[in-house]
Amino acid sequence: MGSSALPISLQDKLRKSQGYSRLKTLSTNLNFLRNIIFALFLLRYLRKSFYLVRGYGIFGTLTIAYSLFRKRAYQLFLRAPGVRSKVDKHVATAITEIEDKLAPQGPGVTRYLTLPKEPWTGQQLDAELGQLCEMKRTRWEDGKVSGAVYHGGEDLLKLQAKTMEMFGVANPIHPDVFPGVRKMEAEVVAMVLSLFNAPPPGAGTTTSGGTESILLSVLSARNKAHAERSVTNPELIVPSTAHAAFHKAASYFNIKIHVVPCPAPNYRVSIPKVRRLINPNTIMLVGSAPNYPHGIVDDIPALSRLALSYNGGIPLHVDCCLGSFLMPFLPSAGFPSPFAETGGFDFRVPGVTSISVDTHKYGFAPKGNSVILYRSKQLRQYQYFICPNWSGGVYGSPSMAGSRPGALIAGCWASMMSVGEAGYIESCHKIVGTRITIQNAIIEHPILKGSLKVLGEPSVSVVAFESVDPDVDLYDLADGMSSRGWHLNALQHPPGIHVAVTLPMTKGEAVERLINDLVEAVKVEKEKADEMRRSGTGFQGEKKRGNAGALYGVAGKIPDKSVVERLVVGFLDTLYKA
Repeated sequence: MGSSALPISLQDKLRKSQGYSRLKTLSTNLNFLRNIIFALFLLRYLRKSFYLVRGYGIFGTLTIAYSLFRKRAYQLFLRAPGVRSKVDKHVATAITEIEDKLAPQGPGVTRYLTLPKEPWTGQQLDAELGQLCEMKRTRWEDGKVSGAVYHGGEDLLKLQAKTMEMFGVANPIHPDVFPGVRKMEAEVVAMVLSLFNAPPPGAGTTTSGGTESILLSVLSARNKAHAERSVTNPELIVPSTAHAAFHKAASYFNIKIHVVPCPAPNYRVSIPKVRRLINPNTIMLVGSAPNYPHGIVDDIPALSRLALSYNGGIPLHVDCCLGSFLMPFLPSAGFPSPFAETGGFDFRVPGVTSISVDTHKYGFAPKGNSVILYRSKQLRQYQYFICPNWSGGVYGSPSMAGSRPGALIAGCWASMMSVGEAGYIESCHKIVGTRITIQNAIIEHPILKGSLKVLGEPSVSVVAFESVDPDVDLYDLADGMSSRGWHLNALQHPPGIHVAVTLPMTKGEAVERLINDLVEAVKVEKEKADEMRRSGTGFQGEKKRGNAGALYGVAGKIPDKSVVERLVVGFLDTLYKA
């Protein structure tokens, strides 16, 4: 008997009962779905927590939590009304001092803020350009600048100027219009691939510098992980001594970065701690050959073994921007090559998938030149940008930039062809030999050996040192060297100074002047400390700090770096103050 034969009252009750049943079923399903979503959320949280604790250990995780709490507490302290006004005042004073030094104003300074009404004559331009060239600066020509200017000689400079004039309007985005630049760029990449022992499928592109090369290597690894392993929360593992460009890449591409310590005495990345941090979201491992702070080469063969043992192979990038045209020529120049007995540092190591090489450093090419190398063309393709639906036509670019200066590519090609293998071997011999001279002076000189200590065992062009004498503050020592006309590089974690030897530093008496000035600067610091003790004024905290001492002295003592960041922002703003 169908329900239609039932009394009206019973039919109504039945409909209500069925509706209640459906609502109850829906409620049950919603509760089940909610529980699944909660379980997935909890599982994801527990998974992330597991990898965090596994990577950093219980004490390491607690240390991270404590550091975050301490940083937050200090941020709140800095926001207190009385404290904030004092901090703002000191920051404003420091930024004013930066502006006065870098962008001086006032009498005798002519500023050009609008276009001239009439074109300048050749004489006017020559006169103004001469004044700009002779503005007060550190004399890199005398070998007084650590790194920064990688000058290959006057003859090479003239060749570069001639080549760049010939290709001044060239733009490789139009290879049919500038076929010569396309050819030169391809040959530059091919020569550097050969230099770093790339296998036949090897590929690469030129870039504007080491930072872009590093950015592209990280971009390629991120895109590879997403395409091949569906990684949506990418993570990058880098040594604490790796270049800041890796942090920049992580910031630009929304990648979580893990920083692995490089402990004394060798200052190489800790392989066991890298191993613990690897998880399914890891897109790339990084090693330096050598690193910027200390000139130390990481254990690339050990990193390779790690990279090959996980997830079918994790990309391993070797940052050889600073090593560039020195590392490959060490054996020919008569110096040992790091880890040669276990595989070396380049594509001969099976796990290495990409290498960044700065041709504008020890390759002596014009500034604005670097190369990113890959083990295969597919890895290179992961860095490409292609827009097939643009109204302006199908668009594709191999690197970050669209238009690129063909003149710089031509200058790079001409430099490499002019110097040649023999020239690079000779420059490697001079540069590394000079680094050894500086290193031996720090180790053996009666004044320096009791006050300074070389950090690790440098292999290439950089030697870094720390203070082992409480009377010698490294940052005050850096300011003392600056007052003597030297531009050296201050380090932190641990405090130190490094010297990156360039070709001008190998000529004349530059290295002897450096050592003598370093000895005198150490003596002055010791005398200052003795005088303060004799006068009873106290040694700690009462002496006036110079620029390096003030900046790094503060940065090393406060948990929150917002004050330092404000100073850097002020510095960057000053660069564009006309």
